[in-house]
Amino acid sequence: MRMLRGASLGELAALVKGQLRGDAERKILGIATLEKANSEQISFLSNRKYQKFLKQTQAGAVIVAPELADECPVDALICDNPYLAYARIATYMSGQAPQLGVIHPTAIIAESANVSADVNIGPYVVIGERSVITSGVSIGAGSVIGNDCIIGEGTRLFANVTFYDDVVTGKECIFHSACVIGADGFGIAKDGERWVKIPQIGGVRIGNCVEIGASTTVDCGALEPTVLEDGVKLDDQIHVAHNCYIGENTVAAAETGISGSTRIGKNCTLGGGSGFNGHITIADNVHFTGMSMVTKSITEPGVYSSGIPVQDNRSWRKNTVKLRQIEQLEQKIKNLEAQIAKTDTGD
Repeated sequence: MRMLRGASLGELAALVKGQLRGDAERKILGIATLEKANSEQISFLSNRKYQKFLKQTQAGAVIVAPELADECPVDALICDNPYLAYARIATYMSGQAPQLGVIHPTAIIAESANVSADVNIGPYVVIGERSVITSGVSIGAGSVIGNDCIIGEGTRLFANVTFYDDVVTGKECIFHSACVIGADGFGIAKDGERWVKIPQIGGVRIGNCVEIGASTTVDCGALEPTVLEDGVKLDDQIHVAHNCYIGENTVAAAETGISGSTRIGKNCTLGGGSGFNGHITIADNVHFTGMSMVTKSITEPGVYSSGIPVQDNRSWRKNTVKLRQIEQLEQKIKNLEAQIAKTDTGD
């Protein structure tokens, strides 16, 4: 398990602005589930499905909602939103900040680049011409920053991140290993029997507090930039094609694919494995369940789904045969309706 930063229960209560019922001096060294936590760890209860484990927990403290505080047999940190409090505590306790002001001697930095003094640049990092690395930035080993990039304050790149040319990020962003930002979009033109590549020169613009998961790719725009607004969170292994726009605080789960020039509004959630056609628009506050196939624009907020949930193979085979017969069944129904109509009119 990853080493965490210890803290007193009182410190954690102040961090999340929660009400503490218990010993403020208790030292918390880790985080664990209700079932597995020991007396030096804190746990949380946000899903009633796990309430059955609360009475037997050996945790040093539990983050709970006010209505469950009396049921907690150990010290309680009472918060209206226990899951959010857990997220903030986990962030604080796992925050092993890199040592700033250290540039590894193997890093290759262009003379025209502007690098702040209080940054961390790991082994074998490459930074291109005219790029700007601002205060508090950390760039992990083996990462490559192209030309004319700007990395906003406090942003962290883990190992082996690649920024192509003309990528601009806001403050406090996180880029996980092997993500690629600014790769060429899929632009090609037909010349007889062969395809001709169209250069992609639009760059990428990323807002504040954006997080990009491992092995996720965000393509640059063809002429205008691809844009991710403030607070966007992309999981691992996602593809965002060229000239897409993703509105603020929209989140996408793993293996989502977004085709070129798609515009997605703010506060949306894209379930894992969802696919989006190109050149469509999604309104604000739209939520897609996993494996949704989105082929047209969505203009109204709400929850949308597609696809068939898993079932046993025998039932699936039967239902697939019936699905193929729908057109024939529809025609039979129309014929029967016509016959009934004739009978009713006396024809």
